[in-house]
Amino acid sequence: MRILTITLALLSTLFLQAQEKQKPPVPGTPRNFAIPEVRRLDLPNGLKVRFVAYGNVPKVAIRLVTQTGNFDEGENEVWLADVTGAMMEQGTATRSSQQIARDVAMMGGALDIGVGVNQTTIGTEVFSESAVDGVKLVAEVARHPLFPESDLVRIKADQIRNLSIQRSQPGPLAAEKFSQVLYGKHPYGRMFPSEAMLQGYTLEQVRAFHAKNFGAARSFLYVVGRFDAAAVESAIRQSLGDWQAGAPPAKPQVTPVAARALHFIDRPGAVQSTLQIGLPVIDATHSDFLALTVMNALLGGSFGSRITSNIREQKGYTYSPGSGVATRLGTAAWSETADVTTNVTGASIKEILFEIDRLRNEPPTADELRGIQNYLAGTFVLRNSSRLGIALQLAFLDLYGLSEDYVRNYVQRVYALTPADIQRMAKTYIDPAKLAIVVVGDRAKVAEQLKPYE
Repeated sequence: MRILTITLALLSTLFLQAQEKQKPPVPGTPRNFAIPEVRRLDLPNGLKVRFVAYGNVPKVAIRLVTQTGNFDEGENEVWLADVTGAMMEQGTATRSSQQIARDVAMMGGALDIGVGVNQTTIGTEVFSESAVDGVKLVAEVARHPLFPESDLVRIKADQIRNLSIQRSQPGPLAAEKFSQVLYGKHPYGRMFPSEAMLQGYTLEQVRAFHAKNFGAARSFLYVVGRFDAAAVESAIRQSLGDWQAGAPPAKPQVTPVAARALHFIDRPGAVQSTLQIGLPVIDATHSDFLALTVMNALLGGSFGSRITSNIREQKGYTYSPGSGVATRLGTAAWSETADVTTNVTGASIKEILFEIDRLRNEPPTADELRGIQNYLAGTFVLRNSSRLGIALQLAFLDLYGLSEDYVRNYVQRVYALTPADIQRMAKTYIDPAKLAIVVVGDRAKVAEQLKPYE
C-alpha cells in the first residue's frame, strides 16, 4: 500500500511538472521594427528612387511602382489597365516575351506585372550580380513595350475567361455589389466589365492608356537587398533618367455612401449564403487609421477575433469568416465577409451586428487586447522582414504620403492603445445605422430570415 501511495505521489509530481513545462514563456518587452536605412534619389524627371541595403543573401528586389491602375479607367474602359499590364509582358521593342523570360531566368528571377486600383508594379528579384541588368530590363518593359497585335486577341480571351470565373462565384458578386453601393459610378465602384466591353478593346486604346498613365513623375523605383550601389545608380540614370515625366497622377475625389440597407443577389439552389457587411471609413492618412486596424483585428480581422469566435468556433455557422479595411487613395472601407450555411443566414447577420454593438457598448479586457497587440506586432515584423516586404511597405508609405515613422513606431503605437481606444474606434467608425448588408444566396430559402434587416 505504501508503495502504491509513493507511486501515486511520484506520478502526481511528474504530472504537475509536465504542466509547468507546458506553460508558455513570459513575453519579452516589445520592440519597434527597425527599418533599414533608406537612401533616397530624386531624378530631375520626377522619378523617385529608394535604395535599401538589406540582408546577407546575394539577391536584390527591384520594383517599379507607378501610380496608375483601375482608377484611371473610363466608365467604358473597365479592366483596360489589366489588359495593358498583360500586354506589357508580351515583349519590348528589342526583346520578345520569350527572350525576356529567358533573360530574367538567367538572372535568377522572373518578371511580374501587377495591376491594382491605384498602383501598377513591374518587378523582379534577381541575383546581386545581375542587379544592373535587372534594372535595365524593368526600365525597358515600362518604357518600350512592343504591344504586339497578335497577342491582343489572346489576352482579351484570357480576361474574358477570368471574368466568367469571377462572375460565377458568390464572393466576387458580393464584393462588386458592395463596391457599387459605397462608390456608385466612381471608378472605385466598378469591379467588372461586360464581355462586350473587353472584346471591344483595341490596340490603340492600350497604347493610349500606357502613354497617358506611365511616366517618371508618378513612379517610384525600389531597390532592396545586396547590390553595388554605384553601379545600380548609374544603370538607373542611364535607363530611366531620360524617361518622360508625363502627367502627374490624378487625385481621387470620392464621397462614399454610408447608409443602412439590405442588398440581395439571388442564386437559386445555393447551399450557402455569402455575406459582406460594412461601410466606408477613414483612409490611411488619418491619425486614427492604425487604431482602426487594431479594432478590426479584435472584432473580426484575426483568427482569435470576436466575430470568428462567435459564428465559427461557438456556433459553427461558417468556416472562414473575416473582416478587413480595404484602402484606396482618398477613402477606405471596413467589411466583414462570411460564407454561411443557408439556414443560418439571418442568424449570422444577427451575431455579426451583436458583436459590433457589444464592442461599441463596452471596451475589451486588457488581456484580450494584449493578445491582439501581440499578434499584430509579430505579424508586422515578419511581414517586413524580407526584401519584397520592405519594398511593399515603402510603396504603401509613398502612396499615402506617410513618413517612415509610421513603420518605425508601429509596434510602440499598437501597444500604446488602450481598451477605451478600441471601443472609441468602434463607436466612432462602425455605426450599425450606416452598414450596407449584401447577401448572395437562394432567395426562396433566406427571404424570411432577412426581413428584420430590410
